[in-house]
Amino acid sequence: MALTAASKISLGTRAPEFALPDASGRIVALHDFDGQDALIVVFWCNHCPFVKHIKAKFAEFATEFQAQNVAIVAINANDVVNYPQDRPEIMLEDAAEFGFTFDYLIDADQQTARAYDAACTPDIFLFDRDRKLVYHGQFDASRPNNNIPVDGRDLRSATEGLLAGRQPVANQVACIGCNIKWLDKAPAQ
Repeated sequence: MALTAASKISLGTRAPEFALPDASGRIVALHDFDGQDALIVVFWCNHCPFVKHIKAKFAEFATEFQAQNVAIVAINANDVVNYPQDRPEIMLEDAAEFGFTFDYLIDADQQTARAYDAACTPDIFLFDRDRKLVYHGQFDASRPNNNIPVDGRDLRSATEGLLAGRQPVANQVACIGCNIKWLDKAPAQ
């Protein structure tokens, strides 16, 4: 595990297009979320300890905000050859175990992760109705072993603010987590 911080992305950046399969082969594209008030795109995977730490609370958060016209999609961009615990069949198991109500997609060639300049898992992006970036930051301050409860406070505040028509917060704390396992990198020893 290489601790990695999210890249700095300018607010107002447009969401890059994507059309990716889920683990069952169904294609989901950015335009499928047209008409929704917000879109959360999170890059994550099955095995990252930082994702595992927030997974259950993120699933609850997703269910709550999807009912408020917020679209949510998770994208697994990891190299599944060198990191087989991120294979599609395990993605399906993970989604069932945690009751994901959002799409969990596969970015096998990693072009979507590169287009978003994603760096770590989790790496969270919140876009407005026009698909302009309003938040690129942490779920909350909780990390494995820091004894801070997982509550989604930062993403919740940003999402509630967006839905209420408030301007994005200027001071956003970057996500940190495991680095994305890039295809052109050798596996960590």
